[in-house]
Amino acid sequence: MSVFIEKECDLTLSFDYEELIKDVVNEALDYVGCPFEAMVSILLTDNEAIQELNRTYRHIDRATDVLSFPSITYETPADFSRLEEEPETYFDPESGELLFGDIVISLEKVREQAALYGHSEKRELAFLVAHSMLHLAGYDHMEAKEREQMEARQEEILQKLHLTRG
Repeated sequence: MSVFIEKECDLTLSFDYEELIKDVVNEALDYVGCPFEAMVSILLTDNEAIQELNRTYRHIDRATDVLSFPSITYETPADFSRLEEEPETYFDPESGELLFGDIVISLEKVREQAALYGHSEKRELAFLVAHSMLHLAGYDHMEAKEREQMEARQEEILQKLHLTRG
């Protein structure tokens, strides 16, 4: 597994965010049953930069907490069965790893939402990574039932890492 983390803002965190991100990515890949070594890129930024990306890619002109850019289009979420049919599309030619996707997280939103929801910044960052990893695996939350299922999946991933609310 390769996780590339770039931090392009001055906000600091009081914990080892790189280790946390890698742990959540790994747990999420296990959770969705990814049978391949995978590559994920994560950009940690601020509200201004994520707002620009949100405006460019989603046509929503406001800051958001996390953006997910999947490299795979799934017919069924977390169905990896057809990917080997097109290795040039889905796998890095040098490493052989599955190109899982890219995640962008606003550290300002991590701080704001941790305070708002009454839990640690560590837990909030882990939540956003788990949430985005599920998006990269093809899960969504456009309907109420999908939202409930996705929330349950996120919590299961975080519980395995002992990252509960509080």
